[in-house]
Amino acid sequence: MRIDRFIPLYSTGLYMKLYNVKLLTVTCEILAQKNIIEILKKHEITGYTTYEVEGNGARGLRGQGFKNEKNVKVEVIMREDKLSDVVEEISRTMFANFALVLYVSDVSVVRTEKF
Repeated sequence: MRIDRFIPLYSTGLYMKLYNVKLLTVTCEILAQKNIIEILKKHEITGYTTYEVEGNGARGLRGQGFKNEKNVKVEVIMREDKLSDVVEEISRTMFANFALVLYVSDVSVVRTEKF
């Protein structure tokens, strides 16, 4: 894994290594959440964060009505070698049937053993 940069630890003169990884973010209707998590598990990704969100988009204002009309955001920090397979499967199996937005960001982490 490539080291992105070093950051100083306050005024100690010591530096901490930061490693490049990817942040996959999927915002989707709550009915798609189970499918997203199943895809992650299929690709041996067990760490993720989910939370309910509200917003307005092509399908109007969402997240304020009934439970099945809510939106969720799923965030996953992962190594780049698994990213393309996960994105491809989500795109292929879910875009046609669910309200879903997917994007990828570059992030840096201190502990790589978690990803």
